[in-house]
Amino acid sequence: MAVKKQFIKTKPVCKVTFSLEAKEANSVAVVGDFNNWNPEVGELSKLKNGTFKGAFDVTKDNSFEYKYIVDGAYFNEVEADSYRWNEFAGAENSVLEV
Repeated sequence: MAVKKQFIKTKPVCKVTFSLEAKEANSVAVVGDFNNWNPEVGELSKLKNGTFKGAFDVTKDNSFEYKYIVDGAYFNEVEADSYRWNEFAGAENSVLEV
């Protein structure tokens, strides 16, 4: 799992690239505050090497909770900036700081 941040100097956004190695998975999505927890919007593309990857523009100077969905199961990012307890989910979510 990996998260890469690329700050855009001319816009108030950060391009965030999520990548997750999941060779056996059929589908992977990243869902969070930045896309209204919508798996269709957060769908990642599968590359030939089995890694799923996708890039999203998020507003700078914010903090976002998120998770991966791999074939219907939710997972946190092991390299997240931090983790935050979420009462609604009854679990910790990964946190992205931009």
